[in-house]
Amino acid sequence: MRTLPAVALALVLVLAGCSTGLSPTATPGSTPEPEPTGTDVPTETDTRASTPTEPPGTETATPTGSFDFADPPEDRLGWEAGYWYNESLPITPEDGLNETELNATVARSMARVEFIRETEFDRSFPVRIVNRTTYRERYAGGNPNYTAAFRAFDNAKFEALFLVGEDRDALAVQNDNRGSNVLGFYSPARDEIVVVSESATPTLSSEFTLAQELAHALQDQEYNLTSYRAPTRDAYNGQNGLIEGDANLVEARYREQCAGAWSCLDVSTNSSAGGGEIHLGVYFVNFFPYSDGPGFIESRYRQGGWAAVDELYADVPASAEQVIYPDRYSRDEPTNVSLADTNSGGWERVRPDPPRSGSLRPAYATLGQSALSAMFAYTLYDDYNRSGVIGPREWLNVDADGDVNASDPLNYDLAATNGWDGDRLHVYSNPGAGPNESAYVWRLVWDDASEAREFAESYRQLLSHWGGTRVAGSPNHYRIDSGPFADSFYIDVEGDTVTVVNAPTESDLGEVYGGYTAPA
Repeated sequence: MRTLPAVALALVLVLAGCSTGLSPTATPGSTPEPEPTGTDVPTETDTRASTPTEPPGTETATPTGSFDFADPPEDRLGWEAGYWYNESLPITPEDGLNETELNATVARSMARVEFIRETEFDRSFPVRIVNRTTYRERYAGGNPNYTAAFRAFDNAKFEALFLVGEDRDALAVQNDNRGSNVLGFYSPARDEIVVVSESATPTLSSEFTLAQELAHALQDQEYNLTSYRAPTRDAYNGQNGLIEGDANLVEARYREQCAGAWSCLDVSTNSSAGGGEIHLGVYFVNFFPYSDGPGFIESRYRQGGWAAVDELYADVPASAEQVIYPDRYSRDEPTNVSLADTNSGGWERVRPDPPRSGSLRPAYATLGQSALSAMFAYTLYDDYNRSGVIGPREWLNVDADGDVNASDPLNYDLAATNGWDGDRLHVYSNPGAGPNESAYVWRLVWDDASEAREFAESYRQLLSHWGGTRVAGSPNHYRIDSGPFADSFYIDVEGDTVTVVNAPTESDLGEVYGGYTAPA
């Protein structure tokens, strides 16, 4: 892979962990699936610099004035199982926490999360700590029961985004990413938290992952996370902008307290993001709720505190767009894009079954503005060539010194994607076209004709980046002759609507899409 510049490398380190939660490929709560369908809530590896303790590996008492640390006669906000949110613990975590120390740390973290979130826990949650090898073996393998149609459908979505070509399996890429950077998860099905340790002998070295997963447990207690079943990628990212944004804001305020008034468990480690190669394009698709979600929640908090945030759970954001632009929440609903099948010549619609009972699996994809932004941003990092459809400063939120904003590192509000109003992608297969060959029709509706033209022009640049050249006689026909995305493409722009058609050959384009017009 291309060597990343210093700013981008700093971005990767930040990205490897600012998140709590749900994989962008699972519903609240499960090991991630390629579309929202899970039950566990993963947190990605945090490699940011942590607040030091003095001496290393021990807690330092902080001034508490006249605070009364006596146990209250009944449960109170900020107190759990014998521990107040602001008291120090007599523990030495350098050689691992024993059971008593772990229980005390969990109880105090619960008190801290409920103190920040202003919501009382009404039950406790078991915490299991595993090393990364165990996590990869037990939790990061994905669903073994994917059908061929499910796999073909998922592959086509990531191919349409120019992230994973026909030479790789998109599910395997997602599993590899997850195995390398998930630091923990909460399972609503088991009311259990699992924390991933980078040491061979599993140990809790920091409170921050634990705090994030406890925030998810608190969400589940109050709102039943398993009841949130977003049917598409875009709806899922809108939903997770709420769920992940909420938990990440809690975690950010937890960190602020640990840098000041609270004594906190935070043992420095030399591990880096769990090892393994991370596919940055897929990461960018998945990272959206963790980058933009906290800002969305912060804007809501400013309007009415945590009570205003609580109200969102009854009316979750309908799209990633509503998270990117908080003022559009509940005001700018995505368009329900119409796309009729006009396929012929042996091309058949791919209609995947849900990977598990009770899951939602529409026979179309809606990828949304966040995925489109990741599609363009990946041209800054892929190993195909050194061109980029956008500039680094358009994608990275950096200050004048080139430092990435740790709380909001990525900018999903790109000129090429602002104005998205809805999209719908249909996938097709044809046994006669050859193994692993597929086709798709992707219709995108924009706020107006100008936004549609701007996207279409950026999309043409994207094709050129991946080796595409215009077919003689038409500005709307492209061909990529080699590489992971070798195919024929047709772009149709009509008013506020852009339709992209992909198929192995030019003749296939006409069979996949009846509205196709051959080059002159």
